[in-house]
Amino acid sequence: MRLLFFIHSLSGGGAERVMANLANHWAAKGWHITIVSLTSRSSDFYELHPAVRRISLELAGESRNVLAGLWKNLHRVRALRQVLRQVQPDIALALMSTANVILALATRGLANVCAIGSERVHPPQWPLGAQWGALRRFTYGRLAAVVALTQESAEWLRMHTRAQRVPIIPNMALLPLAVQAPRLIPETVCVADRHILLAVGRLEKQKGIDWLLEAFMALAQKYYNWNLVILGEGPERRALETQVQAFRLDGRVFLPGRAGNVGEWYERADVYVMSSRFEGFPNTLAEAMAHGLPVVSFDCDTGPRGIIRPEVDGLLVPPGNVDALTAALDRLMGDAALRMQFAARAVEARERFSMERIVGMWEELFAELR
Repeated sequence: MRLLFFIHSLSGGGAERVMANLANHWAAKGWHITIVSLTSRSSDFYELHPAVRRISLELAGESRNVLAGLWKNLHRVRALRQVLRQVQPDIALALMSTANVILALATRGLANVCAIGSERVHPPQWPLGAQWGALRRFTYGRLAAVVALTQESAEWLRMHTRAQRVPIIPNMALLPLAVQAPRLIPETVCVADRHILLAVGRLEKQKGIDWLLEAFMALAQKYYNWNLVILGEGPERRALETQVQAFRLDGRVFLPGRAGNVGEWYERADVYVMSSRFEGFPNTLAEAMAHGLPVVSFDCDTGPRGIIRPEVDGLLVPPGNVDALTAALDRLMGDAALRMQFAARAVEARERFSMERIVGMWEELFAELR
């Protein structure tokens, strides 16, 4: 099988991690794998199997105006089309909305390439603007399939685009997680005998870290032997650091940056928390559970309600309700027996979202479309 992935970048992120995991799995299986990105390879974060061919188009970046944007996107389409002609993949798979549109346009008339798109967040929660929205609506009909992560997203795509086939394939919870640089040792970040409330994600508004800090502030004095650690990097760092200082949580909340050894943090933590305003299918939530962590999450669109089984392996609270998040964290942080009870069932995520199961769903789709 000759498979080409197309994505904006390989920087740290959920979609990028999924693509790297799939590419590495199939490369190890002997498939011919090519990854094409718009960004430079200098922004790559995830390590790839030596057999994976890596191509950068060097065509990322914002445009000054509409005409400049149109010209740049035409250039992107032409560049990707040239690569497709060179590589001649059996399957070309794009990840995320704008990449899906570019792939749909680039494969027009290339009869030997089966083009598949995939949405990695719930589409209405990530508006593209009028121009890209119109392109998505019409060009998705050119793709052989557009993969959704959840039933809610699939229904939206069927209603709001011309996509002909919308299968649902969730993300996998990979075990063991690869270890790569930068490696952040838990003992060098916080005191060894402290309990850890862990969050992992890009430091951006979507992830709701501001809400999480509010919840932890309300509990910090009661749970003096707990620390909150937030792994990740992003544009909201300065604002979040300011919030930590304003809440007088220095020494209790740590934002050590991006970690290439997230699995070690899952093993060290006591509770995992997700405070996102919206999601697609949160990889970190499934991974934390696969490592045996009890979890608390907002019931945001979409993903958490398809991963957490309330009162079985974790707690779901109404989206955006900081008081409810605080109460749920209070319940788990204060009850070691309940944490152990949830943890014993959380590990079942290893089977529910195993690499073998998820890869099998992708390979079944490829077989049906070829």
